[in-house]
Amino acid sequence: MKTKILFFFLMCVSLNTFAQEEITVQRYTAHNKGKFFVSWGGNRDSYTKSDVNFRGKDYNFTVNDMKAHDKPKGWHLDYVNPANMTIPQTNFRMGYFISDHYSVSIGWDHMKYVMTQNQTANVNGYINLPADQAGSYYNGDYNNRPVDMSLNGAQEGGYDKGTAQGNPPAFLMYEHTDGLNYINTEVSRHDDISKLFGITNTDKVQINLTEGLGAGLLYPKTNTTLLGKERHDDFHISGYGLSAKAGINFTFFKYFYLQGELKGGYINMQDIRTTTSSEDKASQDFFFFQRIIAVGGIFRI
Repeated sequence: MKTKILFFFLMCVSLNTFAQEEITVQRYTAHNKGKFFVSWGGNRDSYTKSDVNFRGKDYNFTVNDMKAHDKPKGWHLDYVNPANMTIPQTNFRMGYFISDHYSVSIGWDHMKYVMTQNQTANVNGYINLPADQAGSYYNGDYNNRPVDMSLNGAQEGGYDKGTAQGNPPAFLMYEHTDGLNYINTEVSRHDDISKLFGITNTDKVQINLTEGLGAGLLYPKTNTTLLGKERHDDFHISGYGLSAKAGINFTFFKYFYLQGELKGGYINMQDIRTTTSSEDKASQDFFFFQRIIAVGGIFRI
């Protein structure tokens, strides 16, 4: 009789232990280490004012406190159209969890930066172009001289490549719209806060907080029409960026997620190509602020 009772007790303990192990194994979302993730989304951007220096063989001047804005496309099929996915302001990221709480990732933040044409900004420096160049209309010394950036046909978006300007030409049209490309690496922390909302089965719905720090290169395609010169308008490594973010992640059915992020940072570009001449450069630095919504997947290989 004692033997039967002992056997029954051991069976109960074993079954209970087995059941606990089964529950642990079934919770795919209980551990992140070893998982990969990939996401795609869109952003809206804000920028601080920036002192932008333009320099070349016959000129060196700075536009002080330049105002700029982004170029949103709104809700559009281009975000999911493979042929046009790089046209809107977008965010791509892929990464790997090195532990349950930390991940490393690489990403591409495709922002757009457009100088506000309807502004008057103070200009400092000099312009001394040869008389046979249309931009020589602006020759002179500039000492906090106010310049209306919308004069002489200047318009946001500039002109199509090859379009001839009037005489005199626009003083300046300047933007990074294809785009202000921040190619970066991030280290992020992730914390499951599902219990705060009474969620017990995280394999159905899981809520996570995420925070991260990033650094990377700026690889813009800059559309600049400067003093009537022919624009460069090609991709060029122009500087570096630093960033920090915080976000909330909703994971559904273990593998799919929706994530919202607030991301801010600093951009410093000292080698921006402006015209077809390699002597012509621009430089600027500023702070940015992104609002991001992305969809993604998380999986093991």
